Amino acid sequence: MRSVLLQVITGTTREGRFSERVAAWVAERLAARDDFAIELVDLRDHPLPFFDGVSPARTGREYPREDVARLGQTIDRADGYVVLTGEYNHGYPAVLKNAMDWTFVEWRRKPINFVGWGNVGGARAIEQLRQVAIEFEMAPLRHAVHILPDILIAARQAEDPDDRSVFGPLEAKLGLLADDLAWWARTLAAGRDGETE
Repeated sequence: MRSVLLQVITGTTREGRFSERVAAWVAERLAARDDFAIELVDLRDHPLPFFDGVSPARTGREYPREDVARLGQTIDRADGYVVLTGEYNHGYPAVLKNAMDWTFVEWRRKPINFVGWGNVGGARAIEQLRQVAIEFEMAPLRHAVHILPDILIAARQAEDPDDRSVFGPLEAKLGLLADDLAWWARTLAAGRDGETE
C-alpha cells in the first residue's frame, strides 16, 4: 500500500500566529504514522494578490501568474489535506480564501479536514470551509479537531513554545481525523487513478 501524501496547510499569516504551534503538533503526530508522507504548506510562502481573474474552474491549470502556478502545482501533488485555521470574526482568514480562489481543479476529488481554534474551537470557520470544499468537489470529512480556549491559553502560556503536551487531550480526536483521512485519501486516489481524461 502506497503512502498517502497529506499536506498540512497553515491558513494564517499574521504576526504572532498560533498556527505554528498547531502545525508542529499536527505534522509530528501524522508523520508518526507509516501510511502518510507529510508536507507542510505555509501560506506565508505563497503570497498572492487579491483574486481578480477568470474562475479557475474554467481555466484549469492554465495559470495566469508564476506565483499562482507555484501554489497550484504545490496543492496538485497532494492526496489529501488538513487545513489549520483560526477563527477571525466568526469566519476563516481572508488569506486562506484568497489562496483557494486562485485554484480549483487541484483540489477536486480529494479529502479535506480541519484543525481550528478560537472561542468555539474554530467551529464556525470550519463549517464555512466545508461549504467551500463542497463547491470545490472535495470530500470534507466529519471529524475535525477543535482547539478550545482552555488549551489555546495553556499553549500560549507554556514556557516552552515547542511543548506539545498541552495538545494531549486532543490526541484521540486527531487520531480519528487521521484514520478517516487515510481511508478517504486512498479510496479517492484509486478513483482518480482509474479516470480517463
